[in-house]
Amino acid sequence: MAGGERATGTPNTVYDLTSVLYHALEGGATYETYIRDAEESGDSGLAEFFRQVQEEDRQRAERAKELLRERLSG
Repeated sequence: MAGGERATGTPNTVYDLTSVLYHALEGGATYETYIRDAEESGDSGLAEFFRQVQEEDRQRAERAKELLRERLSG
């Protein structure tokens, strides 16, 4: 067992995927603030950039959930 796995009892790959999922979800929520700030300052280009980044994190979170489901069910 690797160090992290021994400490948590969770396979490192599952821990790593959980971390990616957490950070993608957290980022997605944070970008709402960034979008609002950009819109309030009248910077539609920046708001659109944050929307794109938010969508990328949403997709990343969905993929991480799929991969976790596969590993936890098997």
